[in-house]
Amino acid sequence: MSREAEFDAFYAATARRLVATVYALTGDLAESEDAVQEAYARAWQRWDRLTHEGDPLPWVRTVASRLAVSAWRRTRNRLRAQLRHGPAPHDPGPSGVLGDRSALVAALRELTPDQRRAVVLHHLLDLPVDEVARETGSTSGAVRTRLSRARKLLGERLAHSKTYDDEGMARNG
Repeated sequence: MSREAEFDAFYAATARRLVATVYALTGDLAESEDAVQEAYARAWQRWDRLTHEGDPLPWVRTVASRLAVSAWRRTRNRLRAQLRHGPAPHDPGPSGVLGDRSALVAALRELTPDQRRAVVLHHLLDLPVDEVARETGSTSGAVRTRLSRARKLLGERLAHSKTYDDEGMARNG
């Protein structure tokens, strides 16, 4: 298989899930898509080295996550500066696009970046704790602690949020 075909197959097999992963980390779909595309562009530039070293997905995931978190921090800082000057004249509020996922995204945003990353890697990508530790540069004990604290906070936040049943009827969870 040619280098280009190998990369195209890798992209097709991993891009959608990687966008979902980064979205879970940041809560911003557009930023997630941008970060993932940039990560794949950087991976293409290093493709031979990445494939020679083994599975390129952890590298791409790490780069995309770091890019998205950096963008998220810049956005957060802009919002803080904007809030110092008072609210905008008209704030339409959250879009209905997320539906019942908005409570989960809001709860994930309340986690620390380290907790959020551990939750996404472990629970959404089904990576074992040891692999999460390797990918985040942490110890397994630190990852377990982050996961435990994150699950507690998520449980509290989601228990108090409004959820929807299969028919779309509102009910309190």
